Amino acid sequence: MPDTHLPATPTTSIKPQLAKIPPIPQFSMERKLSSPMAPTFMVSAPGKAIVFGEHAAVYGKPAIAAAISLRSYLLVTTLSKSRRTVQLNFRDIGLNHTWEIDALPWNVFHQPPKRRSYYSVVESLDSQFLEAIMPHAEAVSKDLPEKQRKIHIKSATAFLYLFLSLSSSASPGFIYTLRSTIPIGAGLGSSASVCVCLSAALLLQIRALAGPHPDQPPKEAAIQIEHINRWAFVGEMCIHGDPSGVDNTVSAGGKAVMFQRNASGPPSVIRLTKFPKLRLLLVDTQQQRSTGVQVEKVKTLSTNHPEITEIILDGIGKIATSALDLMSLADVSDSDALGHWGSLIGMNHGFLVSLGVSHPRLERIRELVDYANIGWTKLTGAGGGGCAITLFRPDTEDKTIEELERKFTAEGFQTYETILGADGVGVLWPAVFRNGTDGEAEEIDQNTFENADGVHGIDQLVGVGVQENREGWKFWTRDVSPR
Repeated sequence: MPDTHLPATPTTSIKPQLAKIPPIPQFSMERKLSSPMAPTFMVSAPGKAIVFGEHAAVYGKPAIAAAISLRSYLLVTTLSKSRRTVQLNFRDIGLNHTWEIDALPWNVFHQPPKRRSYYSVVESLDSQFLEAIMPHAEAVSKDLPEKQRKIHIKSATAFLYLFLSLSSSASPGFIYTLRSTIPIGAGLGSSASVCVCLSAALLLQIRALAGPHPDQPPKEAAIQIEHINRWAFVGEMCIHGDPSGVDNTVSAGGKAVMFQRNASGPPSVIRLTKFPKLRLLLVDTQQQRSTGVQVEKVKTLSTNHPEITEIILDGIGKIATSALDLMSLADVSDSDALGHWGSLIGMNHGFLVSLGVSHPRLERIRELVDYANIGWTKLTGAGGGGCAITLFRPDTEDKTIEELERKFTAEGFQTYETILGADGVGVLWPAVFRNGTDGEAEEIDQNTFENADGVHGIDQLVGVGVQENREGWKFWTRDVSPR
């Protein structure tokens, strides 16, 4: 089987066998044909769902967000030396653009003292950097309607900011091809998942990361997850302006976090490394909604009825705390504990309904689930549309779920069977699977990946955990804390 160890980070803690990897070759600027300088590889990162605490989190109450097994997948193909271009191909949103590497504003990004190291902590975007890359970002998708084009420009801005920060003008050409099984614009952290993929891929390319591999010390893995997370947050700032940082933290590290806003400074984040993997049904209403509108709705309610609204928000916060306490005392996958959690899910949804952030489509989902008696349902995210999550009862039969999914489909809903508490960022290096110990190698090339048909096709081709007998994906794993 091909060596799956990745390039070593320049620290003294790396294992001796990783330190033997040859140094990065010096890239020639001569325009002559040559073979690719590095193997094609792939990076993957999960989406997220808020399990408890949406809207109350805006007012300083605790909330719990967990990774889901719907994921983004980024295939990185290295081009020959003669091809001095970098191509961004976000297949699922229709963005495909190529830039000349030598035409990018490297001098702005790499002039002292502005040059960033891979371990830098970036808390705000540099206005000079943004000004330099905007003409290149705004060159994309000029033939598209303005609304769609704005999404493409933000994606291109995030990519270029990260690429220019973490790469160099001597970089060879690359194609970055992205596919995703996460519904876009549904409050499931799709943009954060993409930013985690880009961050991890670029850090791997400059050999700032080691592993993941079975012998990697957990503390070292945790440090590297944090490097990925920090740069993913930079990408999120390019897209959203002032993100909380929660989505990229969950996507990079996997499992779950409890987060709480502070009056000043960044939010408090507790990583729940022992969060159980739970079977989940996620239903997309296909109803467009605006997070800003829903947040403003709660703000208006708080202004008009401050005492009552505070009681509701405090109740939502206490539900999140109760869920965390239950997780520390019992195995949530146990039948009794799961029922306890289910009750908390139902109460959380009831509070959100009282804040006016549900929607008839969301209530229809809950009605169908309750009638089938298969689990406990709540909206996830801002509400007003978007998605609902259902935690299954342990004795639920597959045929009952299948019958319910057919009803959802008939009414125009989109369903996804997924796992809550999924793994974080993972790597397939090189982009090759092997079926069993002595099985044949299955190489993932760009054309096959780009033409995979929908969510099912992507999952079958490269999906994490889809085929149990297939070796390939590796994940950084944090040190497991008591929680």
